[in-house]
Amino acid sequence: MAIHQVIEETARAAYGRLLSYLAVNWRDLQAVEDAIGDAFLAALESWPKAGIPDKPEAWLATAARRRLIDQARRTRISEHALPTLLAISEEAQRRTASNDAFPDERLRMMFLCAHPAIEPAMRTPLMLQTVLGIDAARIASAFIVKPSTMGQRLTRVKAKIRAERLTFELPDAEEIPERLDSVLEAVYAAYGSGWDEAGMADSPRRGLAEEAIYLGKLLLQFAPREPEVYGLLAAMLYCEARRAARYDEEGDYIPLSEQNCARWEQSLIMEAERYLHAASQAGRIGRFQLIAAIQSIHAQRLWTGRIEWEEIALLYEGLVRISPGLGVSVGRAAAIAEAYGAERGLALLEAIPSEDVANYQPYWALAGHLYKRMNRIDDARSAYSLAIGLSTDAAVRRFLSRQSSAL
Repeated sequence: MAIHQVIEETARAAYGRLLSYLAVNWRDLQAVEDAIGDAFLAALESWPKAGIPDKPEAWLATAARRRLIDQARRTRISEHALPTLLAISEEAQRRTASNDAFPDERLRMMFLCAHPAIEPAMRTPLMLQTVLGIDAARIASAFIVKPSTMGQRLTRVKAKIRAERLTFELPDAEEIPERLDSVLEAVYAAYGSGWDEAGMADSPRRGLAEEAIYLGKLLLQFAPREPEVYGLLAAMLYCEARRAARYDEEGDYIPLSEQNCARWEQSLIMEAERYLHAASQAGRIGRFQLIAAIQSIHAQRLWTGRIEWEEIALLYEGLVRISPGLGVSVGRAAAIAEAYGAERGLALLEAIPSEDVANYQPYWALAGHLYKRMNRIDDARSAYSLAIGLSTDAAVRRFLSRQSSAL
């Protein structure tokens, strides 16, 4: 394997762990990010000559730590942190020489990002960038803002963490509920980013879905009595069970309602069902439990051969009440259209403010579908054209193009 490919794959797999491992002891996120960047540059220079180290992640941690120490010694403004950094150095060297697993501090880092002093709207974006390595442009797309705006907001948040020296400790039991929602949202957003690009061979985010499930299970160990953690895991696993059925042998996209259920992974569905059942025992309904319940109804087609759209529509009504949002509103319109007719679904869709949906691909894909059902051909073509232009997955673009061509 080429050196550059190893470095690229290590960056994809290990960036969040490296940053969290260093940042929980060194409060300056910008300095840690710069040090990790320098470590990767050092790897590009060193590894082709010296060979790939047995433990690339530990090598990078040691290199980044050295740069932080050098910076601290030059500036003399962070000398209080030098003992901690030296201890990290010793630990990294010990792990390089042993078979110990590299520590995963991402959960602690995510709870830092959910600190009460950080603006609630920025907690999830901060986690997505610092812990999960998603770039600001992709985060901006998920939150429907300009990339430059998101970049500026993230820079301000990091400056606040540095200036106020926010603590990186896990919260006390009474603080967990306040911070947990943002952590769950970040894990779910990471899963969605990985899910959206799982079929794109060159995407750096292909492995995010698996990472999100792993982090969800870490959260379950940390908060075993929180029903929304179970709901989140169930929602992700229902989707994961359908991964193989999303594309046919030619690589063409297949929408959920047309997928071959025999290609769904039944063991994952049953695991999701157990998590959803466990969540229901708490008697506290929440957003992720409702999302999982919707996915559970879709999964029942494996045994019943049909989709109970009226039940899905009812669950969306509950979801709109407790967690309104653009994605939920579009999903509700789709369910109502299937349960009660395209006209009712389209009425809900068109009630969403136009400024909110200009760049939201699922809205235009659904609009094209509903216009097509109502024989509004020109409107359908226009909507499909917008959906195609907003799609990042080539297979989805081909699917929508076929739908438009069939008008």
